[in-house]
Amino acid sequence: MKEKNYRVDWEVIEEITVLYRSQGGWAKELNLISWNGEDPKFDVRWWNANKTRIGKGFTFTKEELEILYKTLPNVFNIER
Repeated sequence: MKEKNYRVDWEVIEEITVLYRSQGGWAKELNLISWNGEDPKFDVRWWNANKTRIGKGFTFTKEELEILYKTLPNVFNIER
């Protein structure tokens, strides 16, 4: 099996919020990120303290995040 060897570049456009911080210094954050120079997307991901290493996460377009936002009250039985 051939090993994939590629580079991913990112730019943090806006730091929105920290969702959780581990004792090891990593933080799960919601940020607006440009991946490889593309248009920014909303991103929930693990980051090390100085944002030089990333962990697994999810990336959302604005439209996808709006759908999630509209769905969450149903998940938590919240009336609007």
